[in-house]
Amino acid sequence: MKHVLIIDDATTVRMYHRQILSEAGFAVDESINGVEALEKALTKRYDLFVVDVNMPKMDGYRFLRELRSNADLHQAPAVMVSTEAEAKDRDAAWAAGANYYMTKPTKPGALTRVAQLLTGEAR
Repeated sequence: MKHVLIIDDATTVRMYHRQILSEAGFAVDESINGVEALEKALTKRYDLFVVDVNMPKMDGYRFLRELRSNADLHQAPAVMVSTEAEAKDRDAAWAAGANYYMTKPTKPGALTRVAQLLTGEAR
């Protein structure tokens, strides 16, 4: 079973993404910001990170830059999820190290397919 860490400060968004990914067969953990997520990532192996952009303490861009700078974690795929839909927002996500960019609200089928592709679970 593949492990996913959802990082979002909004409880409803975490619950929504958890439900989608759990139903698709993923084991899911949650973090409310990038600081907490980095602590978890250093103690447990995750196959995918689903990362919000705007969060307190450490935003999604900084989290991805920190993740990519760690020799043990830099290969882990990450999906940036945001309400921002401008090209500059996508460019910032790519520059920070995102493997994929989605806008909120995410469609269940799209999130499932992206998660399956990035973790090698595509059926």
